[in-house]
This record gives sequence, C-alpha cells and structure tokens, in this order.
Amino acid sequence: MSAGTHAAPASATSGAARFAGQTAIVTGAVGGIGSAIVEGLLAEGARVGLIDFNGLAGDAWAGQLRGQGRAVCFALADVSRYEECEAAYARISDELGPATILINNVGISPKTEGRALKVWEMPPAEWDRVVSVNLNSAFYMTRLATPHMVAQRKGRVINMSSVAGKAYCDIVAAHYAATKAALIGLTRHWAAELGEYDVTVNGLAPGRISTPLLKSVPQEINDAVAGVTALRRLGTPEEVADACLFFASDQARFVTGQVLDVAGGWLMT
Repeated sequence: MSAGTHAAPASATSGAARFAGQTAIVTGAVGGIGSAIVEGLLAEGARVGLIDFNGLAGDAWAGQLRGQGRAVCFALADVSRYEECEAAYARISDELGPATILINNVGISPKTEGRALKVWEMPPAEWDRVVSVNLNSAFYMTRLATPHMVAQRKGRVINMSSVAGKAYCDIVAAHYAATKAALIGLTRHWAAELGEYDVTVNGLAPGRISTPLLKSVPQEINDAVAGVTALRRLGTPEEVADACLFFASDQARFVTGQVLDVAGGWLMT
C-alpha cells in the first residue's frame, strides 16, 4: 500500500479533534501501518513529524500533505543511529513544537529467499541491524521525547511490538521476535518510570497485517495465517491505527503499561 492512499481510520470519522494543538512523531512513517497512523493523527488535528529512511517517498508525501493544508515535517533518518534520531527530533521540534505523542512504529524483518533464517544461518550483521532498528531506535526516540513530556506532565508513548514477541511464530526470525519481546518489557518499565509525570506508555502487538512487508514472503504463507486467525483474514493498517490512536488519546488517560493484540485472534496470548 503506497503512502497517501489509505482510507482514514474509523476513529477519524467521529468529527472529534482529539489531538488538536499537539505534536506527534511517528517513526517508520512512510507506508503501511506508519502511514495509516499519520493520516489518523492528522485527521484529528495533530501536527505530525514523519521520520523514515526513505527520503524520496517521505519528501513527496510530506509535500502532498502540506498541499492539503496539513501541518507535517519530514525528517530523513536511519533510526539505528542516535545522532540521526537526535537531528530528526530537533528538526521536527523546531518546526512543529516538541512532541507530546511518540509512536515508535519502525520495524524490519529481513527474509532470505522468502524465509526467516535459523540461528545457525544468521549473519551477526543482520542480527545487529534488526536490534538497532527495532529496539535501539525506541530507546533513542523515547530518550529524546520524554524530557519535554515530563516537564509538561503530559505525554503518550506507544511502542509497536508484535504477537511474535509473545508467542512463537515461525514466519519471523529470532532477532525480530527478540526485539518485539523486548519492546513489551520496555513498555512496562517505562510506564512505571513515567507514570508519576502523567506520561503513559502502551504497546500494540499486531498480527498479520496487509502491508508491503508481507510481499517478502510467499502468498501461501499469508493465506495459511488467515486460515488459523479467528476472523479468517489478515488485518489492515487502518485497524492498527485505530488502536494506536486510542492509546494516544485522553480516552486512554488511565491506561498504561498495557500491550494490546491487534491480531484478529491469531496467536491469542
């Protein structure tokens, strides 16, 4: 699904500007779940900072959104590097204001010839890359965003985990599962650390979602997952975005340290 072509999440049709006057930052913002989250936030009044490594697509989409009168700022960054996260956060804050909503959405799940590598096959460099992108980036961005949230006593952090972080899933490799499990641990720990400052931290654990990432595996694998999912289908980016926007909103002001499966009943944990 290409950037800028998503239907607005169902929550965005309510007419309530839940995020008016707030700045949100979304990592992995270009395409798939990230784009659906961005569009949902914009539809409900937020200013949104987009962070992604895809500079051409990011610049083009940000320009399109600005042409629609949306308050957005795109920052090109390799989020596995702290200095690039720092520069991206500074650019967005200067243009849109400091963030009170942070969505650590970015994630990669490399495949080789359509399959996940076993532990004895995996190059250490691949392990390091996945840990840096999926896990370290969440620490980097949260470290950068929380000083303002703490000072203002207002903030929402949402970490994008996965059902693969809770239950064995042979579609992904160990590095992906390990990072997604670690995000669950960070979610609970940060929720306790930040709670006294009225900053909530929650997580989402999507199942099989129809994103460009699924194109890296054979269609029969996705069909098999749909067959053992209670709702007998894959999810959509907009369905994940709806859950994310709930956690980002004041409707969830007394919810923290929680990780919600958005998986249609697949790998129920």
